[in-house]
Amino acid sequence: MQPTSTSDAPTGPAVAQGVFNIVGGLWPLVSLRSFEWVFGPKQERWLEYTVAGLLCVNGAAQIAAARAGEPVAARRIGQGTALTLLAIDLVYVPKGRIRWTYLIDAAMEAGWLLAWRGARRW
Repeated sequence: MQPTSTSDAPTGPAVAQGVFNIVGGLWPLVSLRSFEWVFGPKQERWLEYTVAGLLCVNGAAQIAAARAGEPVAARRIGQGTALTLLAIDLVYVPKGRIRWTYLIDAAMEAGWLLAWRGARRW
């Protein structure tokens, strides 16, 4: 059953994950010092800013899709973002390229994937 208006559209985990991604993206843009204190210094500042910007855009697009009643788009953005970040965390922490604290992010990303799996309507 399709929502009759955007205000009737269910949001499921889409809005929560979208906000999570926006906050995660804003963190290094607002306080690079605290971000690098937790996740370690980076050699490529431009890459750090690029990922931050993409997380903000993904989060905003996911929220917009959810509010527009486009659950397939919201789910794809959410699952794709979580799967990509999870894979990076699980590949590069063991190689020593990124700090072990990225395993906290890996747990969060796995949690989003589980939330999507449990979101039947979405």
